Amino acid sequence: MTDKQLTGSIRVVPDYPIKGIMFFDVTTLFKNPEAFDEVVNRICEAYRNKGITKVAGIESRGFIAGAAVAARLGAGFVPIRKPGKLPADTVSESYSKEYGTDTIEIHSDAITPDDVVLIHDDILATGGTASAAVRLVRKFSPKAVYANFIINITDCPRTSPIPSDVEVKAILELAEN
Repeated sequence: MTDKQLTGSIRVVPDYPIKGIMFFDVTTLFKNPEAFDEVVNRICEAYRNKGITKVAGIESRGFIAGAAVAARLGAGFVPIRKPGKLPADTVSESYSKEYGTDTIEIHSDAITPDDVVLIHDDILATGGTASAAVRLVRKFSPKAVYANFIINITDCPRTSPIPSDVEVKAILELAEN
């Protein structure tokens, strides 16, 4: 499947969640079995030889492909969630967004210093959530941290860039305009 075919399986919703934002909705990609399989295969191929032991998926669309990637790589899956969603002790990280602040959490026993962690989410835009996820995962002092996205929005200003020592990859590079 080509990049053009994958891109064609993504719904674009103008003015969501606020006016002026072009929202790339990957749920339409997920419902297409060939497109979903292609995305998971591409991610797995990119990280097959990195020694990934945990895939940390960012709530909520990062859970979908992230869990499939973890299963195919033989790694554990760690959900990165909003506050109050995890039932046991957590470690948290707060961050600024375009329209407010937010916090994300991981169970306090989810990652060890022996782990190699792949952080996964659907979209890289301003970098706020992704940068917070990197800071959160690094609190556990894993051996290595990688970050992967289905879509990198190339013309979105990175107000919170991911640290330069974290390898970042995306399956698709798309522009809002």
